[in-house]
Amino acid sequence: MEEKALQFVTYYEKQLEIAKRFVYIRKKRKISQQRLSVISGVSYASIRRFERTGNISLESLVKLALALQLYDDLDNLFKIDNIYESIEEVLND
Repeated sequence: MEEKALQFVTYYEKQLEIAKRFVYIRKKRKISQQRLSVISGVSYASIRRFERTGNISLESLVKLALALQLYDDLDNLFKIDNIYESIEEVLND
């Protein structure tokens, strides 16, 4: 079996990566920052800051994701594959 090297990513690198993906989606859908501000209820300044630095509150991030109809992305965030009701379910899995 081939071992993978551990990859360390800082929180800042991850924030920038998420922001970069967000910008790509927004631009692909041809929605301006100003328009997104109106439809999401997140201030224009917050959107600009997020896209530049990756810094945003969870509340604003969820509002932006909903405004862009990224429902599956939100549902899959920290997704739990199995929720067990009993020890028997754990043992049978």
